[in-house]
Amino acid sequence: MEEKSYVEDIDRSIYDIRDDEKDAYKLKEGLTPEIVEQISKEKNDPVWMQNFRLQSLQIYNEMEVPDWGPSIEGLDMDHIVTYVRPNTRMKGKWSEVPKDIKDTFERLGIPQAERKSLAGVGAQYDSELVYHNVREEVAAQGVIYTDLESAMHGEYADMIQKHFMKLVKPNDHKFAALHGAVWSGGSFVYVPKSVDVEIPLQSYFRLNAKGAGQFEHTLIIVDEGASLHFIEGCSAPKYNVANLHAGCVELYVGKNAKLRYSTIENWSKNMYNLNTKRALVEEGGTIEWVSGSFGSHVSYLYPMSVLKGKGARMEFTGVTFAGKGQNLDTGAKVVHCAPDTSSYMNTRSISKDGGISTFRSSVVVTKEAKGTKSAVSCQSLMLDSESRSDTIPAMDIRTKDANVGHEAQIGSISDEAIFYLMSRGMSEEDARACIVSGFADNVSKELPLEYALEMNNLIRLEMKGSIG
Repeated sequence: MEEKSYVEDIDRSIYDIRDDEKDAYKLKEGLTPEIVEQISKEKNDPVWMQNFRLQSLQIYNEMEVPDWGPSIEGLDMDHIVTYVRPNTRMKGKWSEVPKDIKDTFERLGIPQAERKSLAGVGAQYDSELVYHNVREEVAAQGVIYTDLESAMHGEYADMIQKHFMKLVKPNDHKFAALHGAVWSGGSFVYVPKSVDVEIPLQSYFRLNAKGAGQFEHTLIIVDEGASLHFIEGCSAPKYNVANLHAGCVELYVGKNAKLRYSTIENWSKNMYNLNTKRALVEEGGTIEWVSGSFGSHVSYLYPMSVLKGKGARMEFTGVTFAGKGQNLDTGAKVVHCAPDTSSYMNTRSISKDGGISTFRSSVVVTKEAKGTKSAVSCQSLMLDSESRSDTIPAMDIRTKDANVGHEAQIGSISDEAIFYLMSRGMSEEDARACIVSGFADNVSKELPLEYALEMNNLIRLEMKGSIG
């Protein structure tokens, strides 16, 4: 089979397959109080949520679009559909999911991954979850893993109301307010005290509808002494109009608890990814972020950790791959609020064919956070002279009793390394892909096997167009 060597020859394999839009219900484009009220009606919201949505819309209308990051002028909310309901209700059995939707997730490997290595799976298609299931042995531990909307009406309703958008408030920024107004779908996880969930839970988000937005909300509470690994996957086919992803993730990590949150984002390159993620970590707790960002036209993505309790710890490991037509502004934020807290950010960014990759980090150490240790390490690899990579660190240190460091490196692939690998029988394309995969290895080795393979396949797919 002939190797492909041009960007326009690349088949994004399973990700770009589009399904016919057989949505059962679709709101009109735009953002008005009537549209927000209609979403609330579709969701059968409790009164407090109806009011919250309308208040969020008011905040959205009063706030300005951010002007410090990549341009999002191509995103026009008057032409975005905020709610698309697929032609099914959520199922607990895979066999009951409609065939067209099931075929999409089968191609993406979701049921296979569930059978092999996952404790539970939630699958969202456009604005609604179409499938949710958790293994019996995990449910027997008292672990709750369900869709957020069901949880809002059940025995955990008070817990939802207490925690929903308390970490990420609508007035944080314009797109947090948008999320508060039109959110739909997403998962709720509660891990009881001292419960160790040994195998991961996963949510997968697929946006199929053209010119639509996806606004899922993930709320995870890991109680004292408990532990969990949660995996998030995202993809969408490519269209010639803008799509929007403005989800929200809120993570509560209890005393001496541990949560690992892994994400592989492979959005299409017409997507504006304006996602917000935040964690609150109590005394002795640990939050670990593992993030792979490959898709989207523009990204604003900076998972934030608030280390509230003494000895709380955060670790962020990320890789970003920006190709032609992509401007990916990513990074992480941490706030040290208590003594003896620690944080470590370790990132890799890769840019090619004129892609722009920007790493932003923010480290805040309050005066109460004595004995804090924080280190930031970011390395950038540019594969040609057209691409760009920037590092923008910010540090706000309010105590002398802290150890804070930052290290950044920007470089290109060595011609000598390429020549050496080619002398060993590799093609130039394979040599470049090998070097890039090695550069991103610190992220892939943190992922479960299936997702490490997916990330390496994505890198190789991107590298197919790096020469020629």
